[in-house]
Amino acid sequence: MKLFLDSANIEEIREVAGWGVLDGVTTNPSLCSKESAGFEENIRAICALTPGPVSAECVSLQADAIVPEARALAKLAPNIAVKIPVGVEGLKAAKRLAAEGIAVNMTLIFSAGQALLAAKAGARFVSPFIGRLDDVSEDGMALIDEIVQIFDNYDIKTEVIVASVRHPRHVIEAARLGADIATVPFGVMEKLVRHPLTDIGVERFLADWRKVKK
Repeated sequence: MKLFLDSANIEEIREVAGWGVLDGVTTNPSLCSKESAGFEENIRAICALTPGPVSAECVSLQADAIVPEARALAKLAPNIAVKIPVGVEGLKAAKRLAAEGIAVNMTLIFSAGQALLAAKAGARFVSPFIGRLDDVSEDGMALIDEIVQIFDNYDIKTEVIVASVRHPRHVIEAARLGADIATVPFGVMEKLVRHPLTDIGVERFLADWRKVKK
């Protein structure tokens, strides 16, 4: 399973890239609004840090406006994937953009039906938001299971990005279910790398090493 970082912060992205585990990045308007750099400058800088896909979100709501906005975003770097919310207008735009070879990440997916329609419209990625489903007492990982099974049944090439990840178990469950990608906030990425028993083990080794006669 590929790991994307869900962040628009250059330092976070550079740090995780240095670990050797970064396969791509997802951003959204909320994340970008927290950064001091201009939007286009920030996206270009992110794209330079990873050869993998970098999602940049369209804010237009009608297909005739989404398409030119997406084209402009795609020109920022060759590894841009334009992020479009699912809906009738989003599907229309995705079909047109896919025909032009522009990668589309259809976002705000909350049902298997939405994911299926997005795939049929030509989206390269679908982003089901599991944490937000959990927030309203629905089973977010059950949705991932449904989407992965449907895509496997019909050999659909659209990749499933598990989004709205809240904790390390979401990442592990996504991997167990066969999702293609999990997009993970920096704080959760840090938690994935750590375990209290590892910390205890390192401290014991160091304590014992200090007793070794030099």
